[in-house]
Amino acid sequence: MKIGVIDVGGGLRGSYTAGVYDWCHDNDIHFDYCMGISAGSANLSSYLAGQRGRNLKFYLDYDLRPECMGFKNYIKERNFVDLEYVYGELSNSYGECPLDFDAVNANPAEFTIVATDALTGKPRYFTKKDIERDNFAPIKASSCVPAANRPYMVDGRPYYDGGISDPIPVEKCFADGCDKVVLLLTRPKDFERSPDKDRMTSRLISRKYPEAALAMSRRAIRYNTELWLAKQYERQGKMLIIAPDDIGGMSTLTKDAEMIEALYHKGYKDAEKIRTFIEG
Repeated sequence: MKIGVIDVGGGLRGSYTAGVYDWCHDNDIHFDYCMGISAGSANLSSYLAGQRGRNLKFYLDYDLRPECMGFKNYIKERNFVDLEYVYGELSNSYGECPLDFDAVNANPAEFTIVATDALTGKPRYFTKKDIERDNFAPIKASSCVPAANRPYMVDGRPYYDGGISDPIPVEKCFADGCDKVVLLLTRPKDFERSPDKDRMTSRLISRKYPEAALAMSRRAIRYNTELWLAKQYERQGKMLIIAPDDIGGMSTLTKDAEMIEALYHKGYKDAEKIRTFIEG
C-alpha cells in the first residue's frame, strides 16, 4: 500500500498544514510519496527532514520579518517575497534555521515539487534529485507568485508557482502509483476559486510570458475541476481531504501571528483523521 500526501500550499495559510505535519511527527505517521506546491513544498521538506516545529517557527517568526516579504523588497528587487532569504539565507546549512538536507535525502519517501514553466505554462515536476545542499531552487520556483515576484530561474529557465498549472495534482499522484492519498487544503473544502483575480494577474504577465498568462487565466477552472475529482476519490475511499472549516478571513500574505497560530492548532486537531484513513 503506497500512501501519498499532497500539500497545495497557500502562503501563510500553510500554518494549517504545519499543524498537520507536527501531529504526524507526534504520532509516527509516515507517507511514501509527498507532493508539494509552493509553501506546501517547503512544509514537506521540513516534515521529511524530521524537523518538528520548524515550519511553525517560520510562520511565526521569519515570515513576519520585513526581510522576508514586503513592498520594500518589491521596490528594490521586484520581488515581494524574498525567496533567496527564506529558502537560502535562512535555510542553508550555514543559515539561521537550516534544513537538514541529509535527513531529507535519507528519508525513503518520494518527494515531488510542482512548479510552472513560465515559457510553456505547463507543470514541471521536480524530484528530490533536483535538490542539492544549499540549493533549494525547485522550492523557490514552486513558491514564485506571478506579478508579486519575477519568475525564478532554474538552469536558465523561468518558473512560477506550481499552483498555476496544476493546483491540486490528484491525477499525477495516482499516476505515480499511490493507492491512497491525503490531500491537504488551506481553504475550506467547499471553496470554489473565482477567475477574477487570476485574470488580473494574467494580464500583468501576458506580454512577456503569454503561455503562463494563459495558464493563469484558466487556473480557477482547473482548481475547481481537480477539487471535484478529489471529492470523487474521497467517496471511493481512495482519498482523505483535510481542510480548515474556516480560515478567519486570512489571505495568502496575512501577517497576523494570532491567526497563524490558530490555523496551526486547527490543522493539528484535524490531522487526527489520518490514522483511521491509513489503517482502514
